[in-house]
Amino acid sequence: MSDNIRVGLIGAGANTKLQHIPGFKKIDGVEIVSVTNRSIASSQAVADEYEIPNVIDNWIDVVESPDNDAICIGTWPYMHHPMVLMALECNKHVLTEARMAMNSVEANEMLTASKINQDLVTQIVPAPHTFKIDKTVKRLLSENAIGEILSVDLNISLNGFVETESPVHWRQIRDFSGNNVMALGIWYETLMRWIGEASSVIALSRVHVKSRKSEDGKNNVLTIPDHLEILSEMYSGPLAHIKMSNVTGLASSDSAWLFGTEGTLFIDLENLNVFLGKRGDSKLEPVSIPKNEVGVWRVEEEFINAIRGDEIITHTSFEDGVRYMEFIDAVQLSAQSGKKIKLPF
Repeated sequence: MSDNIRVGLIGAGANTKLQHIPGFKKIDGVEIVSVTNRSIASSQAVADEYEIPNVIDNWIDVVESPDNDAICIGTWPYMHHPMVLMALECNKHVLTEARMAMNSVEANEMLTASKINQDLVTQIVPAPHTFKIDKTVKRLLSENAIGEILSVDLNISLNGFVETESPVHWRQIRDFSGNNVMALGIWYETLMRWIGEASSVIALSRVHVKSRKSEDGKNNVLTIPDHLEILSEMYSGPLAHIKMSNVTGLASSDSAWLFGTEGTLFIDLENLNVFLGKRGDSKLEPVSIPKNEVGVWRVEEEFINAIRGDEIITHTSFEDGVRYMEFIDAVQLSAQSGKKIKLPF
């Protein structure tokens, strides 16, 4: 393929405008040639703002167009599966927004299609929250800074006290979001970077807010949990406890604790600070993050480099997407059945 790469955008929401469009535009030899959004008016607005030459009225025409080499999908999860499959059929490289799919069945079909089309690059937008510290955390664990990892606690509080007045968000509507729950997928993806995959899941869930109105006044009955408690056995050895909630008012700031035989790592996820204490210490001490370990957002650069043959996708591969979608499905199956669910499926 020529070093000149033409990209078509399907969906131009917040992350596409904040990250993908600027990211592609700063890469030499890359041109965003077309955009389609939820309406012609919104598509035209994006095209005018970012100087994109072609406004297309439906996504199929973007995928089928011979005028682009790669597709960037920025839609809600319910469209990722059909769009990815069609893009690969049309010989297009694909960058798709996270959450990978509605469920692990769709995710596995997407992975299979990517393997059939091995000459094409496929990538999922990664969980970016811990880029700054990921390399340092992984180095400390590889150096056995805390010894054998015994237990992991991940605590994520997304909102605060229960509130019932805000309109429904698409992430709370199963027809759009599938089995995805709150930010579970991206935080499990982060855990996988640090300690690998889960071998089993036991979960309890609650839906405390039973319904919300959409902006047009329609009432939406909610079935996606707003509170999760998960226990997982990890292949690397530890038990991991994940608590994620939209209803825990005045909870302490988001954090991860990794307890080992010889030490403890505490990660302040709000400020991205890392603390380490070893056997015999009286308290945790801050860990400096070396400049060469500070990770940054380079999703579009990685995608284009992979197309040009200069890099292999690591953030995030379809294989890892399947892993987090299977974990999400296992959480739902366990919560529904009251049983331990083994992974992988």
